[in-house]
Amino acid sequence: MKPGSYSELPETEEPLAARVYVALRADLMAGKYEPGRRLGEERLAGNYGVSRTPVREALSRLSADGLVARETDGLYPYRPRIDQLNDLYEVRLTLELRGLARAAADPETVHDRDIIGPELDRWYALRAAPPSPDAGFVDSDERYHVTLLASAGNPELAEALKAVNNRIRPARMFDYFTDERMASTIDEHIAIAEGALEGRYEESTKILTRHIETSRSIVVTRAESALTWANLANAVRP
Repeated sequence: MKPGSYSELPETEEPLAARVYVALRADLMAGKYEPGRRLGEERLAGNYGVSRTPVREALSRLSADGLVARETDGLYPYRPRIDQLNDLYEVRLTLELRGLARAAADPETVHDRDIIGPELDRWYALRAAPPSPDAGFVDSDERYHVTLLASAGNPELAEALKAVNNRIRPARMFDYFTDERMASTIDEHIAIAEGALEGRYEESTKILTRHIETSRSIVVTRAESALTWANLANAVRP
C-alpha cells in the first residue's frame, strides 16, 4: 500500500479519536487493509499522522462494531462467514416480509403513519440531497427497516430484526460504496414505504424482496473477496 493512500482525517470539531475512527472505518470497508495482516497501533498511527492513543480508542469502537476481530497475536480486519451471512439474510427477509404480509391479510392491520411518516420524510430529504457513499450509511438503513417493520403493528418483529441486524452489520457496511447504490437504496425505501401506506402491498413486497436480495448479493460478493485476500495473506505470512 502506497503511503498517503489512506483516508484523510475529517475536518470536524469531533475529538481526534472519533475522526480516526471514521477514516479507519472507511479504509477497512474499502479494502485498504488486508484481512490477513495485523492492525498494529504503531502502523496505523503513522498512516493517519496521529499518536497511538486515538488509534487505540478508534480500534476499540471498531471492535465493538464488529469490523475488527481479536486473534491471539492482535487485531485483524473482520473476516465474514459466507454461510452465516446467507442464513441471516434469509431470516431478515422473512421478518420484513411478514410485516407487509400481516397488513395485507387483515384490512384492519395498517401501517402506522405516525411511526413511518417521519421516517419517510427523512428519506425524501435524502433523495433531495443524497449523501456521499459511506459505510456508516448502514445506520440509516437499519433505522428505516426497523421503523417500517415496527409500523406494521407487531413490535416483537422489529426487536427480532434488530437482533439480526446486530449480527450482520459488519458485513452490511460493505454495501454502500457507489453513488448508484446509494441512490437506488433511497428510491426503493421511499417506494416500499409509500406502497405500504397506500395499501399496495404486492408492489411493496416485490420491491422489498429485490432490495434485500440485492443487498445480500453485494455483501456476500464483497465478503468473499475479503476472505480471498485473507487466505492469500495467510499463505505468505511468516
